[in-house]
Amino acid sequence: MAKRIDVSGLTAYYGTHKAIDDISMTIEPRSVTAFIGPSGCGKSTFLRTLNRMHEVTPGGRVEGKVLLDDEDLYGPGVDPVSVRREVGMVFQRPNPFPTMSIFDNVAAGLRLNGMRRKSELDDIVEKSLRGANLWNEVKDRLNRPGSGLSGGQQQRLCIARAIAVEPDVLLMDEPCSALDPISTLAVEDLIGELKERFTIVIVTHNMQQAARVSDRTAFFNLAAVGQPGRLVEIDDTERIFSNPSVQATEDYISGRFG
Repeated sequence: MAKRIDVSGLTAYYGTHKAIDDISMTIEPRSVTAFIGPSGCGKSTFLRTLNRMHEVTPGGRVEGKVLLDDEDLYGPGVDPVSVRREVGMVFQRPNPFPTMSIFDNVAAGLRLNGMRRKSELDDIVEKSLRGANLWNEVKDRLNRPGSGLSGGQQQRLCIARAIAVEPDVLLMDEPCSALDPISTLAVEDLIGELKERFTIVIVTHNMQQAARVSDRTAFFNLAAVGQPGRLVEIDDTERIFSNPSVQATEDYISGRFG
């Protein structure tokens, strides 16, 4: 069940270093929101605060609120592991578990959650691979290592693994940056299909990709070198790319910096 994300006053630190400062935004359910901006402006850091991956980094901590519908993900007593079950993540480089088969890669999260019955696992693994548009390519080799697939197939396998546990939100950190153009197109098409079921947030350096896949776009920037990243503006993607409210957004999109 896709859920809405409401972020208010979020500031993230690495030790004493403030990485992003005072970010507030709403991310609508069943939509794709793209984060764009120059390198080092905090896009990926902010993405990782949305499922509490940021605090896995030594010294990583946040101030502010992240609400998933009405649940404060940083509230007292909230288990970060359960948060990551609700808010799944796909990383920049495909990272299938190298010693596991294609089947076991997709089933890994299900087994961690206590599912053992083979018929159930079979059904969900097939459904997830179909959901990632990968089933027809791998159905005859489910017992072979996931690491033997091509890069684009590996990334779709990682997406299948993420959606198998039925999260509410899917975070994607530059999911196509290591892929060839054909594989990139396959993942972009897949994102368009998955937003019917999930709330999707994607970090991308490819502005054409942001324009193609997202409903809303958020532009992040640094006020100056060494300063924390800030949200400059967020709006419908069409408006951001045709008539942004802030000059810095237009300068970035038109290639004047970044």
